[in-house]
Amino acid sequence: MISKPSKFRLFGGVGLGAAFLMANSSIGPGFLTQTTVFTQQLMTSFGFVILISVLIDIGAQLNTWRVLTVSGMRAQDLSNQLLPGLGYFISALVVLGGFAFNIGNIAGCGLGVNVLTGLSFKTGAIISGIVALILFWAKEIGKMLDGFTKILGTVKILLTLFIAFSAHPPLIQAIRHTILPEKISMIAIVTIVGGTVGGYLTFSGAHRLLDAGIKGKENIPQVNKSAVSGIVISTTMRFVLFLAAVGVLAQGAILDKSNPASTVFRFAAGETGFRIFGVVLWSAAISSVVGASYTSVSFLKTFHPLFIKNERLIISAFIVLTTLVFVKVGKPTELLLFAGAINGIILPITLAVVLIAATKRRLMNGYQHPLWMQLAGWAVVLVMSWMSYVAIQETIAKF
Repeated sequence: MISKPSKFRLFGGVGLGAAFLMANSSIGPGFLTQTTVFTQQLMTSFGFVILISVLIDIGAQLNTWRVLTVSGMRAQDLSNQLLPGLGYFISALVVLGGFAFNIGNIAGCGLGVNVLTGLSFKTGAIISGIVALILFWAKEIGKMLDGFTKILGTVKILLTLFIAFSAHPPLIQAIRHTILPEKISMIAIVTIVGGTVGGYLTFSGAHRLLDAGIKGKENIPQVNKSAVSGIVISTTMRFVLFLAAVGVLAQGAILDKSNPASTVFRFAAGETGFRIFGVVLWSAAISSVVGASYTSVSFLKTFHPLFIKNERLIISAFIVLTTLVFVKVGKPTELLLFAGAINGIILPITLAVVLIAATKRRLMNGYQHPLWMQLAGWAVVLVMSWMSYVAIQETIAKF
């Protein structure tokens, strides 16, 4: 029997670990690529995209984390209880999105190793895949996730903050256009939201809390705090990277199409900045590999005891397969943008299931989900559905 954690220990330990797991899973190479590419398109108006994405993220995360932890069930189990077979459909969507993103994560690892050592992208990807396997096999998974994600998350933010200061961004203009944008892009919003809380990302922190035995109404305040903290961490990193990117672009920098984020770091701080980019990229990528693999497999392990018994083996297979696909196929930049958009489309589907389940008292142990949270959640579902439709139409029009 798992003892009930104290409030301090929950947020200081597993609670903060869950927040960093969600944030680090979203702060991957796709995060760096998407933020840089869309900043180039929108310049200071990209701040508005970040603002809208934060509001959507909070609405999605608070509802999802609270409903899952109060019910005591992972998303796929709650879905199956709501409608038999629905959990398998949700799992298929999430695992597919996680698999696509993880190929990009592995690619990011390869790029990071290449910047730091000069080794080929494929060699760097293989080495990083081996590192990820060692992490999952060397220690107890839960403790490894909590400690590993906290350290790398802090390192990424501090290093990128240094680059942002070096880039001398137009701060006042960025703040003004964050509130009153000159132009808006639906594709940017859908992709950024998808890369922050779309697909598997919505569930990573909540599943981590459930794996640690944290559930029930008595833990709601700490669950809320953990969910919001995860959004704050990822938003801080995105805004800092946005300021760095808009700073160098305003000075006339031209992005490298094959590795756009590297231009930001190199232009701002020369070769030192380029090496810092290597550290940030590899840290972002390897932590995302860990988060994507862990969360994707968490959608399978309650379907049969074999998945629980062989969790490490299945996670290892997930990492090996995504590594092999990247080594065989390549083209990471296009894949990362596509994966973010796909995960953004998945979000309204999975969130709608969670919100419907929240109204079933038999599933929620007598808990009454607040009306304002339900309304906020359905607003996210409607807005993301509409934006996804517009984004798909815009994408089709380009071909």
